[in-house]
Parts: sequence; C-alpha cells; structure tokens
Amino acid sequence: MPEKRYLFTPGPTPVPPQVLAVLAEPVIHHRGPDFRRIYARCLDRLRDVCRTQHDVLLFTSPGSGAMESAVANLLGPGERALVLSAGNFGERWAELARAYGADVAHEALEWGAVPDADDLRRALDRSGPVKVVFLTHSETSTGVVVDLQSLAAVAKERGALVAVDAVSSVGAVPLETDAWGLDVVATGSQKALMTPPGLAFCAVSPAALAAARVGGGPRYVYDWERTRAAQEALDAPFTPAVSLVGALDVALGLILDEGLEAAFARHARLGRACREGIKAMGLELFSPDDERSAVVTAVRAPDGVDIGEVLLTLRDRHGVQLIGGQGRLKGRIFRIGHIGWFDVFDITTALAAVELVLSEAGADIERGAAVMRALEAYAAPVPV
Repeated sequence: MPEKRYLFTPGPTPVPPQVLAVLAEPVIHHRGPDFRRIYARCLDRLRDVCRTQHDVLLFTSPGSGAMESAVANLLGPGERALVLSAGNFGERWAELARAYGADVAHEALEWGAVPDADDLRRALDRSGPVKVVFLTHSETSTGVVVDLQSLAAVAKERGALVAVDAVSSVGAVPLETDAWGLDVVATGSQKALMTPPGLAFCAVSPAALAAARVGGGPRYVYDWERTRAAQEALDAPFTPAVSLVGALDVALGLILDEGLEAAFARHARLGRACREGIKAMGLELFSPDDERSAVVTAVRAPDGVDIGEVLLTLRDRHGVQLIGGQGRLKGRIFRIGHIGWFDVFDITTALAAVELVLSEAGADIERGAAVMRALEAYAAPVPV
C-alpha cells in the first residue's frame, strides 16, 4: 500500500483535508467578485487571529518576506535599530536590517537562551536610542518562546517601535498585537495557520504605518502603503496566490471555530506531552521545560549517536519526518514540531518512532515509557 507520511517539522506543517480540497478547485480571477468575498473574509479573520483591530497586510511570499517588509518600510540607510536574538531566526532580523543599510545594534545571546526584559533593558542601555526593536517570539531553531509582553513593554518605554517575528507563534501561543503594543507582527501561512507555504502577513499598527509613510528604504512589492490602499478597496496590488488565499480562508475558519483560547490550550498540552515523553525515554531537553514551549520541542542528541542518520532512518523507513538542528546546533539536537493540525496521537506516533530508531542505533533508551507518559501529560489540565 502507499507509504503513510508523518510531518513533524516546525514548518511546513500538516494541512487539514478541508484546506487541501480548496487547492483542487478551479483557479478564479483575483479581480472578480467571488475572490473579493474570500479576500475580505480572509483579511477579517487574520485580524481576529492576530488580535488586532488594525491592518493585516497580505503578501505572496515566505514568512521571511513579511519580516523583510518591516525592515524595508521602517528603516532607511543609517537608521539605528536593535536586534535581540538567541537563535537562527533572531539573527535573520540582523541580516535583513544590515542588507537594507541600517545601523544595527545586535545583542546576540547564546542559542537556546531565553531573552527577558532585563536582557533587552541592558542592550538598550548600551545601544542608546533606536528607531525599531526587533524581537523573535518563537525561536524555532531552539524551541524557545519568550515573554513577549514584557519585552515589548521595555522597548515602548524607550520610545522604539516593536517588530516581532511571530512566524511560528501566531495561532499557537498567546499573542496580543494591540494589547501588548506591538507595531509589527510578521507571520506566515505554513505554521500554526495550517496552510501550505506561500503567504506572509504583517499586522501593522497606525504608528508603524505613519513611520513608513515618511521614512523607510527602497521597496516596491513590499510597500505597506501600496498594499494597505489596495486591500482597503479589496483589490490586491499584485496578483496574489488566489488558491492559497482560498485555502487560508478555510484554515482560519477552522482555527476560529475551535477558538483561539482552545487552540492555545491544545498546543500547550501537546508541548507538555512531547516533553514528558522525551524525558520518559531518558533523553535531555534542549528547549525549556515550561508551558510556553508549545511550538517545537528541541532534544539533545544522545552521546554516540549520529542524529543525522537517525533522522534519515525515521523518514525513509517509517515515514516520520523530524528535523535536526540548524547552524551551530547541527548534529547536536533534533526537533519535533507540534503546531497546527496535531492531536496527542500524532505526538505518540513521533515518540514511538524515535524510541524505536534510537534503540536500534545503540542509544540507552527506556522502551515503552514515552507513549504512556505523553498520554498522561496531555490529559492533565493546563495550568491557569
């Protein structure tokens, strides 16, 4: 029979069949009334998911394109910005800002650290005034999810705009764009929003839009004002990925039908189940062992095991796709993603496969404990 595949990467993530079905429908024209109805509903739903009453700008792009749009619209050459990073995607903010000629103060913490308000306060003391502070909510290279509200408060105290990489956090863990004073929230379709890759979104505050109108650097496709004005008329500025927009509309409907608070609780329980299963095997977590770590679980590779070969065996023999470490963590950790269309039995599948293949590779693994412990942890209530 055809091989069954299991996708446990932090993105792309599994896509529900209702969403996939939309992609098989005939392509419609992006200027017609049928698409405009979908477009309008999608933009409204994006505001709901991002917890904002303001504009959410939609681009046909990877999630990093939304991040680039923030840099292009807010920073002109030589303007000062601060990046607080503790992993691969935090460092992407610094790379993007430098590519646009910004003057970047980069506070780079050790990969796997959990940046907090004091880290940002000290970094701003050293940097002096900055126009924008760039933060990463969920660092998928390490599994860390930060206390974004407290970080944003420090940046606002210093008079800076706050731009957040929330590519893997929107829809998975609590994020309040308006209530927390976030000026830019960048995210993408292929993570907790349960849609194939190809769409990116920027929730933008009135202050960010005002700053972009009078400043920023060269941009065209990613120009916020051009995109905002077109969306206001339900007339995309450029040909969008119409089939993906239709799929996203269905996916957002599923999320809102579940309820954001219920989705956050489910992700917290999935993260807890995965962490407890990993610990029951006798493995060591790399990501924090706390309830915020609900996006991806990062695990230290056991001594004496070629984790790259283990991941290939999981994929090729069992159809289970996990992912290894990035950059300086390559070969040192592996990661299990659990955002989007997942339930506890997906988690137990991943754990059982890891247990089997690591044992065959010679790791000292306690067999049979992970699945039961994960089920017990998932059933426990989420702490209030």
